[in-house]
Amino acid sequence: MLLHAHSGFRYLVLLMALVVILYAAYGIATKREYDRQMRILSALLTAALDLTVLLGFATIFAGTFYPQLGGHIVMMVLATAVAHVVHGVMKRRPDDQRSFAPHLVGTAIVLGMVVAGIMAIGRPVVG
Repeated sequence: MLLHAHSGFRYLVLLMALVVILYAAYGIATKREYDRQMRILSALLTAALDLTVLLGFATIFAGTFYPQLGGHIVMMVLATAVAHVVHGVMKRRPDDQRSFAPHLVGTAIVLGMVVAGIMAIGRPVVG
């Protein structure tokens, strides 16, 4: 059950990452001011990653481990760390210094790492 929950949450993570990227790109393209919605979307992505990592570690401690998981674990933990850094830095900046660009770039990096982490265990990203 843990493995299926962990595997299923990848769709939520992928969807949230795409939503954050699209919202940040829209904010940059329309030269909008940084808003509360961006902060909430970033927090939701970070929470989805946290939950997925927690389920992943629970799956490992339940006895599901094989050698290919090493790369998967490293990539996913690093992706979660990048998401936390972007969210934390933007949350702590003064209002006049907040922008969409760090969310766009950081989340694109997170998305790339998640895709690479999924591929590291030989699974399709979607499907």
